[in-house]
Amino acid sequence: MSLNDPQWGKRGGGSGGPPDLDEIWRTINRRINALFSRRGGGDEPPPGEPGGGINMALPGLAMLVLLVLAVWLASGFYIVDEGRRGVVLRFGLYKETTMPGLRWHLPYPIEGAEIVNSSQVNTVEVGYRANVKSKEPRESLMLTDDENIIDIQFAVQYTIKSPEDFLFKNRQTEQGVRQIAETAIREVVGKNKMDFVLYEGRQQIAADTQKLMQEILDRYETGIALSRVTMQNAQPPEQVQAAFDDAVKASQDRERLKNEGQAYANDVVPKAAGVASRLLQEASGYGARVVANAEGDASRFKQILVEYSKAPGVTRDRLYLDMMQSVLGSASKVLVDQKSGSSNLLYLPLDRLLAHPETGVGTQSESLRLPAPEAPVNIDTPPPRGRESLRSRDREGR
Repeated sequence: MSLNDPQWGKRGGGSGGPPDLDEIWRTINRRINALFSRRGGGDEPPPGEPGGGINMALPGLAMLVLLVLAVWLASGFYIVDEGRRGVVLRFGLYKETTMPGLRWHLPYPIEGAEIVNSSQVNTVEVGYRANVKSKEPRESLMLTDDENIIDIQFAVQYTIKSPEDFLFKNRQTEQGVRQIAETAIREVVGKNKMDFVLYEGRQQIAADTQKLMQEILDRYETGIALSRVTMQNAQPPEQVQAAFDDAVKASQDRERLKNEGQAYANDVVPKAAGVASRLLQEASGYGARVVANAEGDASRFKQILVEYSKAPGVTRDRLYLDMMQSVLGSASKVLVDQKSGSSNLLYLPLDRLLAHPETGVGTQSESLRLPAPEAPVNIDTPPPRGRESLRSRDREGR
């Protein structure tokens, strides 16, 4: 029989007719009851009696309820990835914070869980958006302590340190962080000079701003921890940029000249100090030498005086000989024969003879035969005084 036959599925069909739907349903119920052992040994009521269909539908309904209950309980499982935290809510009220791993909570609508990424670094720009050139003048322009206007762009990076505070005590996170950052940096910049903010004080300004921002965030219990505050740009307003560049160049030239002068001073001053120290040491050495010589001369004079008192004549002769030796020791000495009356004057070059002591008699004889000087000798000139005459004169003078 075709399935399109209108008599298919009706009760009372013959052996060659279609199957009875009620009989199929009763067979399914019997198998389910036998599987779960939920039916007793009595005979099932006939299909025509009241309550027979309901009894047959109860096991299937219980099966469905158990299946739905299992699915509902299984919906409470959730996974918290690494670097994240799970916040469990019971009827909308915070219950606990779970760590990474496979977790379970009572299914909806009793409990729910929200996953918060606590390791992600979030960035908020202040004074610009996405690019330093796209400025926000209302945020970037601020006043310094010396009443100058500067244009500052900086970025704030933060993470979530308390998921429960971040979810329940914070609203519009990015906008709130931006407003707190703007408030903090305006306070810090307003306490410093313009040159300090633009040049040597950038790192200090960023550090002070981060510290003040963290204090405000903790006071509001936002659950945010600042990672870094980065100064992107700090400059005067564009309207006075050219004049400010000239002033900066002049300041740089001034610093360069100061550095050059300091370098020159560092080169000259140590040299002058060294020369002065050397002169002082030389003067000190000269003074010590003169004093020592004077003391030695005085001591020597005292010793000579003692010897002179013992033998005056011998001491005078000795002093005279020592003086002549010191005076004539470095002079060229010539022996002249005063007794010879000839015009040809013979002399002995003692300095040359003493300079060549290793030469023999031949050399000395050759030296004796040296030609006489060209200038004639005046015989009428009185002979020079000898040693005895000088000595007698010295004695008479004393």
